[in-house]
Amino acid sequence: MEIWHIWTAIALLLVFIEIITVGFAALCLSIGAVCAATASCFTESLIWQISVFAIFTFISFIFVRPFMLKVFTRKGNIPKSGIEALIDRIAIVEEDIIPYSNSGRVIIDGDSWKAVADNEETIRKGDKVKVISINSIILTVKKI
Repeated sequence: MEIWHIWTAIALLLVFIEIITVGFAALCLSIGAVCAATASCFTESLIWQISVFAIFTFISFIFVRPFMLKVFTRKGNIPKSGIEALIDRIAIVEEDIIPYSNSGRVIIDGDSWKAVADNEETIRKGDKVKVISINSIILTVKKI
């Protein structure tokens, strides 16, 4: 077995590791291994091959990894889930929201939630409100 076979096997193993992990670190190492396999076709010196591996791995960590992270990392428009999905939703008051008694309930999608008004006003049953924040399991709402 020639040395370039070993470098190629290492590169393929690193690509497989990259597929099952995230972060693009194994991909950078794989690029270095491919470059070392190419270098092994021109020289038999293991020191030169390892040097090529190290240099191209370093270069790929500087240029390839940040580019890949930028392209493949989701930034905005991540869908909200759980209780965070209730913010900005419209609800119907099920039980009067009275400021100083901390009583009141609203219904969103058939679920009943304890609610308080944001501006200390009384909101009557049947009114529509918008959820503006959540504190534990208590929704803060304002009348719309």
